[in-house]
Amino acid sequence: MGLALAGAALLTVAVLLPSRAEAQFGIRGGPVGVARFAVGHVLGLSRLRHSRMAVRGSRYRSAALRSQDPRGAERDQRANPYVIRAALTAQAALSGWHGGRRPQGWWRHPDGSYGWVGPVFWPFAHDDLTNAIILGDSTSLSLYGYGDIYAAIFAPYAATELAAYTGPQGRRARKVPSAETLCDASDTGGLPVERIASTVQPNELQRTALDDLASAWNAARDTIRAACPAQVPAAASERLGLMRERLEAMIKATDEVAQPLSKFVGFLNDDQKARLNALANERRAALAAVQRKDAQKDAQAAAACKPDYDPRYDEKAQRQYEQLLQQQWPADDIATTLKLDEVARARFEVLQDTTLRTLETLSACPTEAAATPQARLAAAKARLETMLQAVGGISDAFADFEADLSDEQKAAFEAIGPKRGA
Repeated sequence: MGLALAGAALLTVAVLLPSRAEAQFGIRGGPVGVARFAVGHVLGLSRLRHSRMAVRGSRYRSAALRSQDPRGAERDQRANPYVIRAALTAQAALSGWHGGRRPQGWWRHPDGSYGWVGPVFWPFAHDDLTNAIILGDSTSLSLYGYGDIYAAIFAPYAATELAAYTGPQGRRARKVPSAETLCDASDTGGLPVERIASTVQPNELQRTALDDLASAWNAARDTIRAACPAQVPAAASERLGLMRERLEAMIKATDEVAQPLSKFVGFLNDDQKARLNALANERRAALAAVQRKDAQKDAQAAAACKPDYDPRYDEKAQRQYEQLLQQQWPADDIATTLKLDEVARARFEVLQDTTLRTLETLSACPTEAAATPQARLAAAKARLETMLQAVGGISDAFADFEADLSDEQKAAFEAIGPKRGA
């Protein structure tokens, strides 16, 4: 059975085995809550196999997020942008994890890419906004959510592994990109000015407005780059803080381009606006051309998100359920290792419940793109604001949890994540 069908099959497992899933995750919502989690973490799995092959085959092994435009399809290249994205982030994320010896990490996104690459949260942030706003493709944007917050709480990297991303440290450092390199090299595309110009054929006034928009777009990219971490986060609270800073920068970036975008579109006539809006259709057609074999499977996986979907009539996919369990909460291990008292246990349960709530508020199920760039910008901003609010609430819950922990208990908690990947 194709990997993309795992979305439907995982729902089956979640419904048939609710007690096991509920016990593993501590999800209070029963089968429905588990099912939502399942769907959110398998959309895009049909592309994961190709991404792994690209990395293992060394096609992008030397790239490590070098200056490449991940949107190859836009430039008439027959490259799958999702495969390129997954390969580049995987190479960079895993190069510092266990010396790059592991083929994949437990914190990867369903499409094979990584939201945390060393200390950097959300590489390709600016490009993701460009794709979502101008090209109507919010695929990568929608994959950020619960799994990234989970990885911030339970960091996969040990302290020495994270340190390898901060600067030259001997021969091994040549294989591990620095955080600055990651931030600089992952957002290279900018606004596709010439493509927009060839599409709408602007007059002099419109071209001036387009150039102003391009300048604002570049300023927005600089805003996001400024939120690149200068130091390696040593604790979960610091990693959550980095998430907040990055999300705030992305939200500010949307504000910076909103007025110039509205001004440029306002100068266009109805025919030009229609052609500009049609860029989103061209993007989908370009992706379909390089994903033709997976198109039907992806559609079947997306069907699992529909409210009237009944998972009992699909086949099982136990292997994908095992992948789902990679992001379970090690509650018993934490309680035993940290020797938590009743108060600390209660605070930990609040932290766990607060985080798990994001499974619903930050669903990875696809939504239909809005018709205009302005509407798509508003949708992207709303998604980022929802995530920022979620991270803020989780940060407060985590602060309450660790308030009375000793330094020894805090150190034991930080060791949980790296131990999982051993």
